[in-house]
Amino acid sequence: TFKDRCVSVLCCRFCDQVLSIRGMRAQLLAGTDQEMFSTDIPPTKAVDFVGSCYFLEACKCKLKNIACLKCGNEVGYHVVAPCQHCLLSCNNGHFWMFQSKSVCGTARSDASGTNMLLWRDLPDTDEEHEELFIGREEDQEQYLR
Repeated sequence: TFKDRCVSVLCCRFCDQVLSIRGMRAQLLAGTDQEMFSTDIPPTKAVDFVGSCYFLEACKCKLKNIACLKCGNEVGYHVVAPCQHCLLSCNNGHFWMFQSKSVCGTARSDASGTNMLLWRDLPDTDEEHEELFIGREEDQEQYLR
């Protein structure tokens, strides 16, 4: 299940900026073989929208690309409006997607520092902590150990 997956810190491959501390390795519902990561909390302090909205051929989801605020490189996309097919399919509820070619994911440790942190052990929302964390290098080091 999704709750048994490891939580990852997602960093931009181009500039090492932390984009999210709540990343999950993702499988796309659209059926592509592209390796991705996703997150459930908008990474508003780390990315911004670029370009216009678009649709994929595989489904009717409305998407918009996102880029790292530090270096400007595109790192993924946001599902602005999911289609009915994708909403009704088994999904993790994440609408912020990151391409593995643009981000690297590092497993987070739990409070003990010896085990990997799993999604079932995260609070439902960590948005306040996520926003405070992005951009603070001393905090980023803690999660990358």
